[in-house]
Amino acid sequence: MKKRKRLAPGQELSVDVTMKSLRNPPLDITCSGQPVSTSILSLKNAVSEKFGIPTDKIRLLLKKKPCADSKTIRDLVPEGEGEVEFTIMVIGGQAAAAIGQEGGLASRDPGPPSTLGASGGTLLDLEFWSDLKGFLGQRLKDEKGAEMVYDTFKNAWDKKPAMQK
Repeated sequence: MKKRKRLAPGQELSVDVTMKSLRNPPLDITCSGQPVSTSILSLKNAVSEKFGIPTDKIRLLLKKKPCADSKTIRDLVPEGEGEVEFTIMVIGGQAAAAIGQEGGLASRDPGPPSTLGASGGTLLDLEFWSDLKGFLGQRLKDEKGAEMVYDTFKNAWDKKPAMQK
């Protein structure tokens, strides 16, 4: 059994917080000696300040489960733990595609906004089709199968009457 640490009056327990992303962009931040009363929102703000990602695009996960902004470390971590590791999940795909040289998001020209056609269909560009091809190749792990599915989608789209696009 662990012995309880005696703290001086007015002193609060503290933990070392590590936050890492498992996917791109590679984010890694450590906050030492955080009081257990620190909120998840405060941790998200620290990530936002360091990497320039908007706070609303960041999710912190503990043991693969999302943590609400209103929760504190005390609510999530058993008493007596000296350190905790959160996983950072960035929402929004292209919004967080790359980290810039100054530590913030790389400035990207998002290109022309999607425009609505006469029937309300969205115009697609080459970037969509290359993303689809990459996605299919990644998911199917079979180049020939991915190419076949890609061609099926592309041909079906190209054969659609102009009014339905």
